[in-house]
Amino acid sequence: MSTDAEQIAAEAAPIGHGRLQWRILIGFVAGLVIGLGAYTLTPGAAWIETVVTYVTGPIGQVFLRLLFMLVIPLLFSALVIGVAEMGEIRELKKIGLRTLAYTIVVSSISVALALLVVNVLRPGDGVDPVAARELLAQGGQGAASIVAASSETQPGIAQLIAIVPSNIIAAMADNDILAVMFFALVFGIGMLLVQTRRTASLKDGIEGLFEIAMRLIGIVIQLAPIAIFCFMFNLSAQFGWDLLFKLAAYVAVVLLALSLQMFGVFSAILAFVAKKSPVAFFRETREASIMAFSTASSNATLPTALRIADTELKLPPRVARFVLTIGATANQNGTAMFEGVTVLFLAQFFGVDLTLGDQLFVMLVAILAGIGTAGVPGGSLPVVALILASVGVPPEGIGLILGVDRFLDMCRTALNVVGDLVAAQTISTLSEKDAAPA
Repeated sequence: MSTDAEQIAAEAAPIGHGRLQWRILIGFVAGLVIGLGAYTLTPGAAWIETVVTYVTGPIGQVFLRLLFMLVIPLLFSALVIGVAEMGEIRELKKIGLRTLAYTIVVSSISVALALLVVNVLRPGDGVDPVAARELLAQGGQGAASIVAASSETQPGIAQLIAIVPSNIIAAMADNDILAVMFFALVFGIGMLLVQTRRTASLKDGIEGLFEIAMRLIGIVIQLAPIAIFCFMFNLSAQFGWDLLFKLAAYVAVVLLALSLQMFGVFSAILAFVAKKSPVAFFRETREASIMAFSTASSNATLPTALRIADTELKLPPRVARFVLTIGATANQNGTAMFEGVTVLFLAQFFGVDLTLGDQLFVMLVAILAGIGTAGVPGGSLPVVALILASVGVPPEGIGLILGVDRFLDMCRTALNVVGDLVAAQTISTLSEKDAAPA
């Protein structure tokens, strides 16, 4: 890594970020324990709703809004600089194609693994009918809004066209991450093609924007332990473990599939392709895992992932910035797996027999959705409703799993972020092999 990149990473890192990891962990455990205590001792108490509505809820939302406020300038500047530092179009093409191939192959493996697990264990056959009716009733209103949102989703070709923004300012204002990424890629390619004194100054300015965004995010991240305490308190104080028990089979199958991908597939990729110790990798990326789990947002965790790639994994900045910024939206293995498991689970519950062709369709859509789903909390639910309607399963059935979605969203986001870092590590290793003298 260059001296300039090391200096940027060091300056952008939160003050005492080594201690921050422990503070985040303490906040996580404390929020969970206190929330479960409140749920156990005073279930349904009015004061819990008051605290969540007026104290812990707003604190968590302010933290996320501060991160999202800075994510667009960070994503834009990181991707532009990542492309501009490739040196030539041929290098960009090579890394870009590797990233695309990696994403498609690993996403396909993840969804195939998820469908295999859910077909073998069949969690939808074991749901208690009484509990199911209760959960469907509780989630009816939320399910209706999600189904409505899915019906407004643009069809495939229109969605593809929408990636190209007609107005980049409007795209940024609408938080259209894919459109912003497309513009940043094109802008970075332009900087590669036009190498003049003025564009060199512009590149310095965009690097300055990246440094400012990282420094500000480093300051915001100091609030993470408090915000994570609030997130965990809200989750555990409102729901406890009741919902997890009612949908134990479904939750267990989702967690099993995610675990197999995390510790099986990713470990194999790290050991045999990236030539990196899986144990060392998971230790070095634990802060990003905790942040992703707590915020349930790949985009909100992007700054932490970028810093860890620089300071812990020691990856080349030009590769890490490119892969991680693309991956925050386009390499979401956990989301793809969740969508596949959920569709088959609800099909089993409603007694809809999906043929091999139906399941291949589910697999294809889940892979594509994993590439294009927004990296924000709950971003995959409208896609699930859309797939359900396409294969003849009542989309309103999504109300059955709404209660546990927040917890599972946290789990799949952790897998998404770790998957991005695995991709960055793997592609960096392959790029270094190319650069090594024969």
